[in-house]
Amino acid sequence: MNNIILTEKVRIEDMIYEVRGVQVMLDSDIAKLYQVETKRINEAVKNNLEKFPERFSWILTENEWIFLRPKISTLENNLPGKGHHRKYLPRVFTEQGVAMLATILKSKVATKVSINIMDAFVLMRKYISSSLIEQKYINNLVLEHEERLKIVENTFSNFKEKNNHLFFKGQIYDAYSLLLDIFEKSKNDIIIIDNYIDRNILDMLSKTKKEVKIVTNKYNNQDYEKYKMQYKNVELIINNKFHDRFIIIDKKILYHCGASFKDLGKQCFEISKIEDNDILDKLLKKL
Repeated sequence: MNNIILTEKVRIEDMIYEVRGVQVMLDSDIAKLYQVETKRINEAVKNNLEKFPERFSWILTENEWIFLRPKISTLENNLPGKGHHRKYLPRVFTEQGVAMLATILKSKVATKVSINIMDAFVLMRKYISSSLIEQKYINNLVLEHEERLKIVENTFSNFKEKNNHLFFKGQIYDAYSLLLDIFEKSKNDIIIIDNYIDRNILDMLSKTKKEVKIVTNKYNNQDYEKYKMQYKNVELIINNKFHDRFIIIDKKILYHCGASFKDLGKQCFEISKIEDNDILDKLLKKL
């Protein structure tokens, strides 16, 4: 930044403000820099209005002045006995306006100070440009980070297990495939509650090494008699307290099946994961 010190507290760039989206300086600040009275600055503009279009210089509105005053840290405010209360609304000058003013107020002081003011404007533009580039870079990083989070969230959503699975008539393979996936979740044991057991369910259980208990209300199954002669992982329990079909994995995960496992895919039915642990606890107590 410009290191030209005007007082112990104020530098030129400290007197450059943003109004209407452009950088400007107050007439009173420029007057102090040029070592003239503020009215001399405004007289010069008044006598050469054609050289000061509004994009070079304008008088602040009351709202603009109210908004700007708290931000002001100028020579006028920092010199002993000076304040920022004015009888008239101040005039402001853009960089082009300051350059034009220097051509009118011809003096060695005006020329030297005008060069310093131009340098300050240039440095302020570079500073703002650099800040904007840095902010744009940060914004892009944030957007990129948010996009990556969305991708990760969508990916996890795709992998997230669905709790409810609806099958229609004829979806026999899909139903048995889901059943095998459920069995694969087990680390220790599986409990199957179904009043009807046949070869199909036993074929699936022969492929798992987990301990399995089948709770059913009838014991007239020749398939099971043949099964237990070769495989030792399935225990049949006779219990007539259940009507619906359930699967319990490791005594922690509970599924409900709307159809008997021997009839999977024959009619429309649903397999649902039950998240209520109270239901699971009550069911386990009844076994």
